[in-house]
Amino acid sequence: MKISFFGGAGQVTGSCSLVETNGKKILLDCGMFQGSHFNEDRNQDPLPFDPKELSAVLVTHAHLDHVGRLPLLSKGGYEGRFYANPATVDLAQYIMEDAHAVMTENNRKYGTPILYDISDVANVEQQFKKVEYYEEIAPDHLDGVKIKFYDAGHIFGSAFIEIQAEGKKIVFSGDVGNTNVPILRETDSLPDNLDALVCESTYGNRVHETTKMREQIILGEVSEAVKAGGVLMIPAFSLERTQELLYELHELIDRKKLLPRIPIFLDSPLAIRATTVYRKYPKYYDEIASRIFKEGDDMFRFPGLKMCETREESKQINSIHGPKIIIAGSGMMNGGRIQHHAMRYLPEKSNTLLIVGYQAEGTVGRQILNGAPYVKIFGERIPVRCQVRAIGALSAHADQKKLVRWIGEPKNMPKNIFLNHGEPDASSGLAVAIKDGLDVNAQVVTEGLIYDF
Repeated sequence: MKISFFGGAGQVTGSCSLVETNGKKILLDCGMFQGSHFNEDRNQDPLPFDPKELSAVLVTHAHLDHVGRLPLLSKGGYEGRFYANPATVDLAQYIMEDAHAVMTENNRKYGTPILYDISDVANVEQQFKKVEYYEEIAPDHLDGVKIKFYDAGHIFGSAFIEIQAEGKKIVFSGDVGNTNVPILRETDSLPDNLDALVCESTYGNRVHETTKMREQIILGEVSEAVKAGGVLMIPAFSLERTQELLYELHELIDRKKLLPRIPIFLDSPLAIRATTVYRKYPKYYDEIASRIFKEGDDMFRFPGLKMCETREESKQINSIHGPKIIIAGSGMMNGGRIQHHAMRYLPEKSNTLLIVGYQAEGTVGRQILNGAPYVKIFGERIPVRCQVRAIGALSAHADQKKLVRWIGEPKNMPKNIFLNHGEPDASSGLAVAIKDGLDVNAQVVTEGLIYDF
């Protein structure tokens, strides 16, 4: 059995790994690289394998950095199945369609390339095969390879995936979810007796705030925005961060009555579409969300919340004076409607930018988080004078503490641990924590690394 790492190595985006076993080639994810531009140059490089030779493609979850290049596989001649959880299948369709729309718009404006046609996206959608959690599948054409999906608790429908072949058992974590996340169930425990674990390390050198602190920070930031009469901008990923924010705001405003009702704008057509998938699969909710659902309460719609689907509705936000909250994509501020709001509101001291998700190197969000006095948006130099805050507890990713605990849960820990999907400091920090806490070695993977065992 052989594992090759073709993405998400030494960085957080572009996840893509290949397993070769019994003469079969199985791909785990094929995500888009993200940085200062929506479509980074690396996405245009030829794939380091022939899609026609793939036997199966397994998809951990629907984030762009895990599904954004799937249509390149169909475009390149792959005719097999894409296996994923039902919610991931539905969400991935929206993500890929949105990615194509953004690339098409950027091509019109800036001449940047379009990676694939909408027909390639449609082909992926037709090639999807839905797999429920804990359902062991052994497709005939894979000659004895067994595959099982477990709940990763990262975003809706996310999974870590177990592969058994040649008497060996390996797991690919995809992205592991944070602790006590609204709506989602907790991350499933790892299986025993793994020969190898490929584990993400996005926040491998960080410890997030507690759940209680998360509520207090949101409460404090909204209260400050109300007091200042300003705008609270929240760049949020369309999957999970947005739905969690709506859940938290609904709790604080309508259920706990801790905040006054102020205008809240969800300015993301993709997030609005994604929310319909959450309503479709209540069986994946955690206990609290299930109870709210059964009571007939809508976690994603409440007084004061305005869903902005059209551009005209988005523009009308400007006519509403503060205080107000704007939740818009993209989460890293390297595209989407948040850029228009940022141009308008970043220069004002009375406004606040609240960063709630990971910001990849080179993105506008990362520049602001690092204290840049100016950022470039649509070619213009925009001063950053507003208040800038960040909250790790709303991240979809597990922190160092949870990852070490998760890896150490099985009676017999994995024989080999490979850390991917993290910047070098984060991956190295997690490797040290695993060694210190569990007394086992973990290898930080590099691009192109091939491990044969």
